[in-house]
This record gives sequence, structure tokens and C-alpha cells, in this order.
Amino acid sequence: MDRNLALELVRVTEAAALACGRWVGKGDKMSADEAATEAMRRTLDSIGIDGTVVIGEGEMDEAPMLYIGEKVGTGQPPEVDIAVDPLEGTNICAKGLPGSIATIALAPKGGFLHAPDMYMEKIAVGPSARGVIDIHDSPSANLKRIAEAKGCRIEDLTVVTLDRPRHDRIIEDIRKVGARIHLISDGDVAPAIATAVEGSGIDMLIGIGGAPEGVLAAAALKCMGGDMQGRLVFMTQEERDRARDMGITDFDRVYSAEEMAGGDVVFAATGVTSGDFLRGVRYYAGGAETESIVMRSKSRTVRFIRSLHYFDHKPVY
Repeated sequence: MDRNLALELVRVTEAAALACGRWVGKGDKMSADEAATEAMRRTLDSIGIDGTVVIGEGEMDEAPMLYIGEKVGTGQPPEVDIAVDPLEGTNICAKGLPGSIATIALAPKGGFLHAPDMYMEKIAVGPSARGVIDIHDSPSANLKRIAEAKGCRIEDLTVVTLDRPRHDRIIEDIRKVGARIHLISDGDVAPAIATAVEGSGIDMLIGIGGAPEGVLAAAALKCMGGDMQGRLVFMTQEERDRARDMGITDFDRVYSAEEMAGGDVVFAATGVTSGDFLRGVRYYAGGAETESIVMRSKSRTVRFIRSLHYFDHKPVY
């Protein structure tokens, strides 16, 4: 893939963030998500790719655009698979809380795990703790190894997990060894990425969240040299049947970041509301400002981009 494609993707996430940023704090998550999805879809059509959405807004009969299997781009090479979440953290955007982002990832055809819309158990860390995590182990055992790898005390570590009853035992185990916990209401892609951002203050993400979001997080962590493991969590037989239809036969398999996002991966995200490593959209008279991150696994280059967007209309008072 052309290296310039990475910067083109920033235009896609910026468009989505600028569109849904108008809905921050308005309590309408559906309108926010629709605005982000429409803007992302429109901008993708101007990008020189032959793309197929493999992680998107749902099945064809569930989503009007960016559905699984939809073709996007101008139709010219390269042929790529696309994973998108136009607004990751719809609830936190609607409530004006920190950490919602617009995000997209590209991989060569067949590069992404075709994760069904279901749960995934995840554990993620940055480069300094690469190779020491084990999803089969307890959170406390993982934290001990992470602290040793980072050369710090367990009490110095901060763990992010979704604030859900299913994580009560995880939270209890983390607190037992003295690590700090940052509970989030929604949106675990940004915290997973934050584990690999120096100075973010986030050392590990753990818990059960969405499987499509797990693939997006894996794409970013692969680019940044981080580490991640994921295992699908099946709640019903219907979920098992859907997974089988998508080519998944080993229901107990633990996937690495490389297995979830293989090949030359490109990832981009733009902040919608300010979070652990990206500032949200800021509007002013005549324009707006965004902050984005874009990365590519082949070059292991991570760029933070601050953009000023000048609007051609004047505010009406």
C-alpha cells in the first residue's frame, strides 16, 4: 500500500469526527452515529482504493451504509479490507464524556479477522510489556509480570476496564495487588491504544468488550509494537453459528494482534471528545480544530496530526 494512503485515511476520520462532534452532549447517540457514518462513507468514496468493509456497522440488512461486505473507494488498486467504527463510544459522545473517537483500519485482502458482532475477552499492553501477557492468567499475575517488565511497582500501574458487573472479579483481583483502576462506561478501543502511547498513564486494558472493536485495537497495537490477545466469548448457539459462517471453527482459540490484523496494516483515528491520548473536536467562529493519530505497521511510524479546518460559511446569530 502507498504510504500516502495513511494520510488520506486521516481525512476520513476527520470528516467523521467533525460531523458527529456537533452532537456531543446532546443525548442523541443515534444521530451522532449516523452523522459520523455518513461523513465517513462519503469521504471513503474519494480514496484511491478497492475496499471491502469487513468490520463495520453491521450486516447488510442492519445498516444502510458501511455494512459488512460493502465496497468502498474509487475501485482502483490496492485491493484492501477495511475495519471501521465511525463513532467508537456513541454513549460517551452523547453524554459529552471523555474518550470517543472516529476510527478506521486497512489491511491487505484477508488481513483482518472477520469477527462477528459479539463479545471478545481482551488483554492489551504497550511495547514495554510485549511478550509478558497471558489471557489465561489472572489479572494480578499479568500485572506482576508487567511491573517487572516496566521496572516499576504494581502500585504504579493503571488498568482500564469497562464498568460492568461481569468484571467484578477482575476489579477485585486488580485492587488486591494494589494497581490503580480506571473504569470506563463505553469505548475500549481508545484505552487499548493508549497503553502504547508514552505518557498516557494507561498500562493495561483488560476485560470483555466488542469483538469488532478488538480487531481495530489489534490493528493499532500492531503498528505501535504493542501486544494484545483476544478470545471470542459466545453467549448463544446463534453466535456460534454466525462465527462458523464467517470461517471461525476453533471457538476457544486465543488470537494475537498479528492474527487479528495481518500484513501491512494502516490505522487512523480522530478524537471526538478529549480522552487519554487525543483531544476532541473544538469548534470556533469559522472553523474547527481536530487531533488525529495515524500509523502504519510496515514502517512502524506513528504520527499525531493537529488540523485546522476553515469553513466557508459564517455563523448565524
